[in-house]
This record gives sequence, structure tokens and C-alpha cells, in this order.
Amino acid sequence: MPLLDARDRYLQFLKTPDIRAILITALITRMPVGMSSLAFLMYLKQVTGSLAFAGWNVGIYLVAMSVAAPVMGRLIDRFGARRLLVVVGIVHPLVLWLMLLPATTPLPTLFITACMIVAGLFCPPLIVLTRAVWRYRFETPDLRKIAFSFDAVLTELNFVAGPLLVALALAVASPIWAFLLFLVFSTLSVPLFLRSPAVHYVKYDRTVERHWLGPLTEPRLLLVFIITFTIAMTLGAIEIGYPAFAEQYGKPFWAGILMAFASIGSAIGGLTYGGIRLKSSPEQHLPWMLAALLLFAALHITANIPAYFLLLATLLGMLVAPALTALTLLISRYTPERYTAEAFTWSSTSIVSGIGAGMALGGALGEWFGLPAIFALGTFCALVSLALAWWLKRLP
Repeated sequence: MPLLDARDRYLQFLKTPDIRAILITALITRMPVGMSSLAFLMYLKQVTGSLAFAGWNVGIYLVAMSVAAPVMGRLIDRFGARRLLVVVGIVHPLVLWLMLLPATTPLPTLFITACMIVAGLFCPPLIVLTRAVWRYRFETPDLRKIAFSFDAVLTELNFVAGPLLVALALAVASPIWAFLLFLVFSTLSVPLFLRSPAVHYVKYDRTVERHWLGPLTEPRLLLVFIITFTIAMTLGAIEIGYPAFAEQYGKPFWAGILMAFASIGSAIGGLTYGGIRLKSSPEQHLPWMLAALLLFAALHITANIPAYFLLLATLLGMLVAPALTALTLLISRYTPERYTAEAFTWSSTSIVSGIGAGMALGGALGEWFGLPAIFALGTFCALVSLALAWWLKRLP
């Protein structure tokens, strides 16, 4: 039976040396990823009184991350990860702690924006490093598919637990306490990762000849990165749409609940995708996933009650992890080993810049035209993703 086969494959995967330790470390150290957007949004709105300002600054933070990520990836490919992690593990949390000052002291909004830029530039690339580990650790496509699927599921668990923790802090305390909780996890993430076996699997070579464009010399990779960006824009619009609905509904904690349900759906979808054997290649089944994603994104435009949003969040989420895993498999297949970390950082750049662009543009559209405009943006971006995926399917 397919379910029993999937269970056996996952159990065998978990018995591989160091895998469980790496997975546990990844789950804990990447918790700030699931908490950041909502914690930033609600904290900055509390401090400044503007959702648009909060959305733009979260977008700025994510764009700064996306700019720095390829540089970090190239440094990791050449010099390894340890020294880089020590630097970002100090600078990133230090700047985030400085952002608590506007909560007690009147400071210009430029101070907040400057902190967001610096924090984004020095954000630890822990998701990228873990994905590079899977590429180095497993040689066969089947094992990589399980590893990347499991990685996507863990990421979604972060996006379940993270928003729920933020929502809990919002419900029982305030946005400031929610942001403080995010700071604690951000401070501990790099030290915990450095103590895990994951860093031992990261390869690097200072002598290998590389093109200055790195993995961007591969046309198929470029198209995969663009598809990733447009999917991420859909997710960014959804991420700011849920808090906007929660504010409009008068129950801010609903934002965390909706984001958590989307992540639960994504975890279910990721486990299913990783556990079953598909005869078709990722290029062949990716367009069908994106067609379903387009449908559920479009249905958000007419949603107006929490129960409807919960259903749509779960159904849309079930497409997210499989789609991103399929794209990760394509990156792993198309990328020469000497560009491994850099290629995954370009993927991360596509995701965070896409989410940032979706949140920033969605926040502006929401203030100008109302909540449906935010989800209309997400729907349009999903349509573009689908068109590009069909194009990729036809490439030789």
C-alpha cells in the first residue's frame, strides 16, 4: 500500500546517521523564520500605528536578506560556514534587540528602517545551509526527494508553531512581548546550529574555477528562480492579507491562527509528496500543482468569515510545500556541485524577495483598495507562476 510504503521510506530515512539530530536542530533554529513576519508586522504597527509602514519595512527586511543571501552562498562555497555564522550570529540579534528602543523612546522611523536593513543583510542563512547539507548528504534523487520533502515539512512546522506562539503572546500580552519572544529564538539559533552535526557536511573549495555569475549561467535555473519568486509573491500577499483580515475582523490573533492552518496544510502536503512515488518528473507535475494553487488563491478574494479563510488557508497550504519541494529538486538537479550553496541562496533570495514584494505591494493595495485587492495580487502572481511552469515543462 502507498501509505505503508511511504511510512517505511521515512523510517529508513530517519535511521540514517546524524539525520535526526540535524532535523531537530533545523526545527528549533529556524523557528524565527516562522515568527518573523507576523512579529515584525504587529510590533511595528503597534509602535508606528501604520500597517502600510509595517508591511513596507518587513518587505525591506526581506529584500535586504535576498540581496545578501547570494553573497553568503558564494562565501560558504569558497570558505565554509563557520566563520560566517559567527559574524551573523552576533550582528543579527544585536540589531534586533536595538529595535526594542522605539517601544520606550521616541525615535525617528528612519531608525527602524535602518535596523531592518542591517538585520536583513546579516540574517543567518540556516535554511540554505540545511538544504545544502541534503544535497551533499544524499546522492540519489529518491533520497533527496525525501530529504527535501522532510525539510519542507519542518519549515512548515516552523510556520505552524511560530505564528501560534506569536498569536499566543498577542492574545495574553501585547505585540511587544510577541516581538521579544521572537528575539529570544533569534539570539539562540546560530549557537545551536554550530553545535549540530550539520556543519560537518557543508563542503567548500577555494581552488575550483567559477564563473562570476555562478549558477545564473544555467538558463533553466534562472526560470526556476523566477517561478519561485512569483510563487513567493503569492505567499507574501497571503501573509499580509491574513493580518489585514484579522484587524478588520477585530480579532488580531486570527492572523496567527490562519497562518498556522496554512502551514499545517503545507506540512500534510509535503509529507504526502515526499512519501509517494511519482512516475512523472517535477517539470511535468509542477504545473498541475500551480493550477490548484491558483484556484485556491482566487477563492480568497470572496472570503469574508474566519471559517472560510481557515478552509482556504489549509487547502492552499497543501500545495505550497510540494510545489517548493519540486522546485528545490529541480535546483538540485540543474546545479553543478561547485555552486551548491550559492544556488540555494539564490532560491532563498527568490523566496524572501518575492514574499517581501508581495507583502509590500499587498499592504499598499490593501490600504488603497481594500482587502480583496491583496488577494487579487496573490491570484495574479499565481497565474504568472503557472504560465512559467508550463514554459519550463517544454524546455529541452
